[in-house]
Amino acid sequence: MDGNGRWAKDRGRPRWEGHREGAKSVRRIVETSRRLGLKALTLYAFSEQNWARPEEEVNALMALLAEYLLSEREKLIKDGVRFRSIGRLSRLPPQVMGLVQEVTSATAHCTGMTLTLCLSYGGREEVADAALELARKVKAGEIEPEAVTEDAISKLLPSLSVGPVDLLVRTGGEFRTSNFLIWAGAYAELHFSPKLWPEFGQPELFEAVYAFQQRNRRFGLADNVQGPNVTASQEVLAKAIAG
Repeated sequence: MDGNGRWAKDRGRPRWEGHREGAKSVRRIVETSRRLGLKALTLYAFSEQNWARPEEEVNALMALLAEYLLSEREKLIKDGVRFRSIGRLSRLPPQVMGLVQEVTSATAHCTGMTLTLCLSYGGREEVADAALELARKVKAGEIEPEAVTEDAISKLLPSLSVGPVDLLVRTGGEFRTSNFLIWAGAYAELHFSPKLWPEFGQPELFEAVYAFQQRNRRFGLADNVQGPNVTASQEVLAKAIAG
């Protein structure tokens, strides 16, 4: 979700105002995704590298996160959205971590869309943590080195608990994935939007999903083996647009 800072700078405002506008986009996209019938939405909210930003900005981001969790808790429950978070969560401030755990518990029974916030997250770090866990098991004699396989790594990646990524959207006009879901997104369809995140709304999400529907996903196989992509049907999208 890139572009909050640039959005604020372009308007002569402090960066924290850009992040506040970005939080409004989160609400729009979560609601629109739920209406589209998406099963899982994962948002890159705060990277492991973001801790190096100025303390004032980090504090503002943590405050916005706490505000979001407090304000959206009841709506998530009402809409049947299960909330979860992944990343090196132990680095979060205790108050924020407490809210994350509380909302996770309060929505655990929900069976609709799963909303995942990546907090203190990095794709490389996620894989490295899984590799470290397997290395510890080998050292302890719990598994043989030959047991360190792609499947074994996949089972230890929190991002894969909702399945591999179908569509990865990058906002802000940048053409890189910035350490986001590098394992789960290995075969993701990529969509790059020129819109800064505070400007990214329902029309832009519809555009991304429609573009995804036109792709022929081969997964390394011969052309047309998979047939038309029907993960999100055009009928569902049409109804959402009409609604």
